[in-house]
Amino acid sequence: MGRDDPHIHVEVKVVRGQAAVRTMLAATFGIAGDLPGVVGTGCGLRVPYAMTSPRPDRVTCLACREHARSEHLRFADEIERLGTLPGSPVTPADARRTAERHRALAEEFSGSQG
Repeated sequence: MGRDDPHIHVEVKVVRGQAAVRTMLAATFGIAGDLPGVVGTGCGLRVPYAMTSPRPDRVTCLACREHARSEHLRFADEIERLGTLPGSPVTPADARRTAERHRALAEEFSGSQG
């Protein structure tokens, strides 16, 4: 873990990050576990959780931006396929909207940094 690394990264599981899971559990069950101190990132480093963000406008590590872009595109394809399966709990319209949102995020990650 590079203590001199000034970049903001994304968690390796940017789409299904630990903070998102924690928020969902808190909203559903009223419980919340502690967030980790150090996490794996899209560029392969392990950094303090405080040096990560799921927001495209905050991420400065180029390798993490590319990782987040590809993960959001992959997830968009995955959720779109899920919406077409018989008996899926996700409607095709919901799947399309969610896929569009993740494709928009992917586009933001591929854009230039603010």
